[in-house]
Amino acid sequence: MSSSDSNGVRQWGLNVWRAGERRLDAVFGAAHNPLRQLGTIGFLALWLLVASGLTLYVVFDTSVEGAWRSVDALARWPLGSGRLLRGLHHYAADLLATVVLLHIVRELLHGHWRAARRFHWLTGLPLVAFCFASAIGGFWLPWDQLAQYSAQATAEWLDALPLLATPLARNFLSNQAVGNRLFSLFVFVHVGVPLLLLFGLWFHVQRLAHVAWLPPRRLTLALVVMLVLLALLQPVASHPPADLARVPEQLRLDWLLLWLHPLAEATSRGFAWILLLGGALLLLALPFLARRAQAPAALVDPDNCSGCTWCVADCPYAAIIMVPHPGRRAGHLLAQVDPDLCTRCGICAGACPSSTPFRSSHPLVTGIDLPQRSVDALRNELDAALAASQAVRPLVLFSCEHGAGAPDLPADACQLPLLCAGQLPPSFAEYALSRGAAGVLVAACPEGGCEFRLGPRWTQQRFSRQRPPMARSTATSGRLQLVHAGPGESARLSHALQALRQQVAALPSMVKSQANEQEINARTDC
Repeated sequence: MSSSDSNGVRQWGLNVWRAGERRLDAVFGAAHNPLRQLGTIGFLALWLLVASGLTLYVVFDTSVEGAWRSVDALARWPLGSGRLLRGLHHYAADLLATVVLLHIVRELLHGHWRAARRFHWLTGLPLVAFCFASAIGGFWLPWDQLAQYSAQATAEWLDALPLLATPLARNFLSNQAVGNRLFSLFVFVHVGVPLLLLFGLWFHVQRLAHVAWLPPRRLTLALVVMLVLLALLQPVASHPPADLARVPEQLRLDWLLLWLHPLAEATSRGFAWILLLGGALLLLALPFLARRAQAPAALVDPDNCSGCTWCVADCPYAAIIMVPHPGRRAGHLLAQVDPDLCTRCGICAGACPSSTPFRSSHPLVTGIDLPQRSVDALRNELDAALAASQAVRPLVLFSCEHGAGAPDLPADACQLPLLCAGQLPPSFAEYALSRGAAGVLVAACPEGGCEFRLGPRWTQQRFSRQRPPMARSTATSGRLQLVHAGPGESARLSHALQALRQQVAALPSMVKSQANEQEINARTDC
């Protein structure tokens, strides 16, 4: 398959994925859409697994003779508490496997294996092996017929590798062969591997800033309730005790976690190895096969950087640190950008206090900026758009290029694209109004749907005066609107423009002219 064909398939898959996101947005809202919260749902499932697993381990008998009895006794705990605990642990594992696979598909479709995101891609893929190794090992601990089947199938699958001198399957030829020493290995696989998983997760997210460890509260509550209901209405029951002298029959497989065994049986163990290793190597090779030229990273201008640290606080990928300023007195700091971590989103420029278009300098040089889409270029484009508009008082639309496509703009509106909505300093809305715009519409991606993670959140907080740099509520009162619109939602932008036009038309003309005059008089050069 050629590169263009693969890109076409990926784009088709991305369109299907986004269509699914929009449908779930209509049901749950963007902030509580499960497809937009896969990472945090995975963390929730992991915390539930850890909490329930530690409780189960307290009452678990780690011997071959007592393992089945200790697990089977959970069904007789009062008030169904044992069934709840075991079911919660089981279904949380299913949930984790589901969201991990969906998360990989989502990142693959979005192309998030390139450039600065290569680190997250390469550190995340090995965690999938840890998840399934721990899950399969967990099925061995009850030592029932399902555990017997899974352990034997896994041993035979590993025996297909030419590296092992002694076949592992020999350990399962008789009941006497499975002793407490081998069972201790089972316990280690299910308990030790998750420790590696936790360390790997820390490594996986260490280059992310403002990591959310849980989904939004309502989504968390809904997922926990769902898992509890599954545990009570569809309880997890043990199979009969393992007996290596008999072949297990009528097993209840968990197809989400034990799919490898029927795959190896339906094809061959060698084919299963080739499929898994081949797929893993292909995914790991993607960052090195699909390299392309990158735009320049954000640049810092020492003469205009005040050392305020606002860019550091807002960078989604921890690409900025503060260092001592080489040209000023001790204690003065200077922002420093790591090009390998920078995703070229421009959020740092939107956070910089010097990124205000009211400054009289030409060109407008800011403390931190993106060369390919500078604050100076944005101001020049805004001035040109307002001057060229056929309307006396046009509407101005600032839109994210990763969000909704350009709507059919009416004659009284002009559009300025942004790399991310977070790139826009709030002062640009005031500047547009002071230069004759009737209203300003800022279009950001939905929460959880930002190409750069935090653009919509910072935009919302800046314009609602919860985060610096803050918009002046008096300067933009009634004439500024923020809308969240993702890819394929250009109609939402058109409706928002219409609503803004009606809202501006309802404002008293005297109030509008007085507010405009106050804005101009209140501004001084920086």
